[in-house]
Amino acid sequence: MGLLSTKQLKWESSIFIPISDLYSSQLSTSLCFCLKIASATLLETLLLLTCFQLVRFLLVTFIYCANVFSEGNSANKRKIVIGSAAAVSGFLLACTLFFLYRFQHNRLPMSILFWKKKSDNAKNIEAFLESYGSLAPNRYRYCDVKKITKSFRDKLGHGGYGTVYKGCLNNGCLVAVKMLSSSKGNGDEFVNEVSSIGRTSHVNIVGLLGFCSEGSKRALIYEFMPNGSLDKYIYSEKPEVTLGLERLYQIAIGIARGLEYLHRGCSTRIVHFDIKPHNILLDQEFCPKIADFGLAKLCPPKVSILSMADARGTIGYIAPEVFSRNFGVVSSKSDVYSYGMMVLEMVGGRQNIEVKDRNTSEIYFPHWIYEHLDQDGDLQVCGITKETDEIARKMILVGLWCIQTQPRNRPSMSKVVDMLQGSVDDLPMPPKPYLSAPPEPVIASSSELAS
Repeated sequence: MGLLSTKQLKWESSIFIPISDLYSSQLSTSLCFCLKIASATLLETLLLLTCFQLVRFLLVTFIYCANVFSEGNSANKRKIVIGSAAAVSGFLLACTLFFLYRFQHNRLPMSILFWKKKSDNAKNIEAFLESYGSLAPNRYRYCDVKKITKSFRDKLGHGGYGTVYKGCLNNGCLVAVKMLSSSKGNGDEFVNEVSSIGRTSHVNIVGLLGFCSEGSKRALIYEFMPNGSLDKYIYSEKPEVTLGLERLYQIAIGIARGLEYLHRGCSTRIVHFDIKPHNILLDQEFCPKIADFGLAKLCPPKVSILSMADARGTIGYIAPEVFSRNFGVVSSKSDVYSYGMMVLEMVGGRQNIEVKDRNTSEIYFPHWIYEHLDQDGDLQVCGITKETDEIARKMILVGLWCIQTQPRNRPSMSKVVDMLQGSVDDLPMPPKPYLSAPPEPVIASSSELAS
């Protein structure tokens, strides 16, 4: 390191060397060199904050300097030790000050950043709940949630954002308690649920009865739906589980009314962004309830176009414009697309259709059902009887209109309700659905349906 050897140093024992006078002493040449190394290494340590630099600073600089002056008497050694101790103290003080500086400027280690982020999320949620005021649903403590669910004994299901348990309130009312996973998201799904469902009151929207928010412990308490979700009735191969087409038709109308309410009936327009059979719950009378608003977006009623930073939803139900703005703008028509795909599945039940084609799995289902409807009008191959043919035809036509690639060619949910309740003879044949942008122009009747 270029340090002077002990034989080259002339130690003057009569000189007291306080740390402040090291630079003016006869032996300051070597000591200054040591301190320069210490200063340089200290700077590196403060910048990098690595263990390697810390060890290098302590071992190389001070221990080596102590060895350099090991030939001196005990008093002088004591001076060196005192000086070294003072330097180490200064080093620790500098590290502390630098750490505080980093803390103030949010330049923290990952563990502290994670803790700080969780703390900020909790504060944001509390601020939201305070702003909600008396309109917010009932708030429960975590100990209350454990009591309601009997320590989470009866598990109903598990989803992307948490686990759902069956519970019972003090008044005997059965509830479904969704415990949100602390590892998913940053609390946005919790805020979305409370801010969206908490603003609604409709027979076809699941009711939010309460919530819990204690640090990372967050729960949502809904009314209990004894018949579960719609998907188990669509795809089941057991005849005793499947629902008749007449009942599915009424369910489709109920879901359409619920979406119409979200898009136009609320004080705030709500776009769900995750309409699918799994998120449609059925009560004791099989009345459908739209649930799971974790991906929902809220906007003023007069705002029709939504800005989004990323795609959201479930593959197979996501509208094309949510993936790429080349197909159009994101709006409530994105929910219309998801609804249309779901209605087509309700009619055919993808897993129940037996198509005599060895490449059935490669067929795009809307294309397949469109071809049968357009070419010969025979829907019996889809498992549809003559008695339910008119209902099925109506649902298929509505579904095909809803999944038009261009958002402007899809009907609004208000129009969908009218189409379902009207005569099938009044419904024009829609253009064939495309996986990519369809050729233009689309037939003129689409503009009437899109209103």
